[in-house]
Amino acid sequence: MRTVDGSGTTLVRAMLDAHSDIRCGEETRVVPRILQLAAQWNRSAKETNRLHEAGLTDQIIGDAVAAFILEVVVKHGEPAPRVCNKDPFTLKYGVYLLKLFPQAKFIFMIRDGRAVVHSLISRKVTVTGFDLTDYRQCLTKWSNSMKTMLKECEELGPDKCLKVKYENLVLHPKSEMEKILKYLGLPWMDDVLHHEQFITSPEVYPCQSKVERSSDQVVKPVNVEALTKWVGAIPDDVVRDMETIAPMLSNLGYSPKDNRRTTAH
Repeated sequence: MRTVDGSGTTLVRAMLDAHSDIRCGEETRVVPRILQLAAQWNRSAKETNRLHEAGLTDQIIGDAVAAFILEVVVKHGEPAPRVCNKDPFTLKYGVYLLKLFPQAKFIFMIRDGRAVVHSLISRKVTVTGFDLTDYRQCLTKWSNSMKTMLKECEELGPDKCLKVKYENLVLHPKSEMEKILKYLGLPWMDDVLHHEQFITSPEVYPCQSKVERSSDQVVKPVNVEALTKWVGAIPDDVVRDMETIAPMLSNLGYSPKDNRRTTAH
């Protein structure tokens, strides 16, 4: 599951974790960093030449990065037939990840950027490059990040990257989860609609995290409260310039001029 922090991946993670065949668990925090490092090597021709001269081919580095990611994702939680990773922003490296893991599937969580930024700022969720004192800057960063990840998702294609809107998941959880499980090739389980009932202890169901600020919400049933929390919180000058600040709002089906509520299209 890949997107910007605050886009609903924690909710999807909790719902998928309630399925007996899946284990997602907390964000690892290290997977995006190793991908960023690998991308830096690939972007620099000078660095690439140095690595090749040292006998480190693209294949060797790719195998090493894949082994590192697999070790982390598999062993940082309980064993399961399927494992998933929900570190944010990793879809920026989606095409590269698919080369490392040809059988992988991606879920691209999409949410109204105004709600995302309000969630980050109000909950004080630290995200590299986001200034939590500045709505304008955060919305610009959100828009740029979503543009990059949307491009990766579309390049991967619908068989490998499923777009899921947070608003649709909250308003229509059953139909959206049916779509997600069908995409993953997994049988339907009603448990995914009642994830909060499975959160009994960290040993049994490790959904709540001491480091993921959004995980305190997964103890609650799916609710629609978050769809309107951002309304009235964004400065007037930012609201006025919204179309320019965050062009990805309209590209993703949200109305930058509607400041009363979030509606997914």
